[in-house]
Amino acid sequence: MGAAKASLGRIFPESSILFLCDMQEKLRDRILYFPQIVSMAARMLKVAQILEIPVLLTEHYPQGLGPTVPELGAQGLRTMSKTSFSMVPPLQQELDKLPQLQSVLLCGIETQGCILHTALDLLDRGLQVHVAVDACSSQSEMNRLVALARMQQSGVFLSTSEVLILQLVKDAAHPKFKEEIPETTGATSKRKSTSLCS
Repeated sequence: MGAAKASLGRIFPESSILFLCDMQEKLRDRILYFPQIVSMAARMLKVAQILEIPVLLTEHYPQGLGPTVPELGAQGLRTMSKTSFSMVPPLQQELDKLPQLQSVLLCGIETQGCILHTALDLLDRGLQVHVAVDACSSQSEMNRLVALARMQQSGVFLSTSEVLILQLVKDAAHPKFKEEIPETTGATSKRKSTSLCS
């Protein structure tokens, strides 16, 4: 029964974590759709905070690539620096503190680098990986699309930020949905995002 459930890719706040990968200043002008992916990742962060889902944030070689961009809204989060393409080595101790963890929601850059390597390492740990395709990008559209396909071949669930948010909330009667979460859905999703998901 567990395997069947895992194959559906259902996610629950109490067994999920949000990974925010390397959305840094020096990458702002290099990455396709940078404003859009940061905006979608910021939505995911806001909902994670509302639903009390743990969040882990990395910066790749910040001495060269700069700090996390302020519009992500992650100023209160502890930042882990790394040089590895995968987020997993620097976050290993944090992951070990979460025995109930089943699903990782993944946003950031670059898709063919740190996102792909992180996803494969998480799959190796037996975790479900859900990549928000509208919150991940690269310098090259070809690299981005091929990396997404490669991850899907390996068992990663490809989704969008709104699909993940609605999976987490599950019911419009949810009190936090009524109070705060509608601000992150609906109108925002009507903006241009087709190219991000193609």
